[in-house]
Amino acid sequence: MTTEFSSTFNYVTCTLSKGVGEMILDRADKHNAFDEVMIGEMISALEYFADNAACQVLLLKANGKNFSAGADLNWMRKQAKMDFKQNLNDANELAKLMSLLDKFPKPTLALVQGAAFGGALGLICCCDIAIANQRASFCLSEVKLGLIPAVISPYVTRAMGQRAARRYMLTAERFDAVKAQELQVIHEINDDLEGAAEPIINQLLSNSPQGMAWVKTLLSTLEDGVIDQDTLDHTSERIAKIRVSDEGQEGLNAFFEKRSPKWDPSTDNTQGAK
Repeated sequence: MTTEFSSTFNYVTCTLSKGVGEMILDRADKHNAFDEVMIGEMISALEYFADNAACQVLLLKANGKNFSAGADLNWMRKQAKMDFKQNLNDANELAKLMSLLDKFPKPTLALVQGAAFGGALGLICCCDIAIANQRASFCLSEVKLGLIPAVISPYVTRAMGQRAARRYMLTAERFDAVKAQELQVIHEINDDLEGAAEPIINQLLSNSPQGMAWVKTLLSTLEDGVIDQDTLDHTSERIAKIRVSDEGQEGLNAFFEKRSPKWDPSTDNTQGAK
């Protein structure tokens, strides 16, 4: 059974079926450019999926020819007339969106077609896995407008590295899917986005929900690259704690009993993850 709940949104369509949630950018006539309304809707969708135990994997997709052209022009015109406090509130909402997607407690997969500019690149880099078609193109165009890619910069820089970020944030040049894969912005190039995603989704659905949630939290604590005694203590505590958890015990017992594990999708898998 598929549950659809798109009626409350103007620019985002959401579906949930067989453990897979989909957040679909649905403003194709504007190349899925986002404004404050669309950002608010994406925030609401992410909060819904995060709290819904039936959602085990989240797909980020877009309708139309292009994934997203980035910021909507009319929204940018309004920003130009705002004072500092208004702009700060506006930017905080975009920052909240990026953080929610980056810290989403379940695996996330972005399917990218066509143009993915500005903030759209941030959304992609916040996802765990990204697949793009061959005609996908990417651009951090902010400096052309006298702006900077500030809110998305932590996620883009983490994906492509400081050296590459310096080039592409300064030049605002476009790069194609091959270069995006080289820069680790995307993982795979495939014109059949749905077909390429299917085996990945099936693999994710077969894995321990708690294990995947804890992996995401674990990796977030290792981003500074420091390996000291605190790191050793933290990682040792993490594996010990998950071994004795209900889901850890189920996984180990299933392995030794040569059967498929029985994961409980109703469990709050974020508990104890930190």
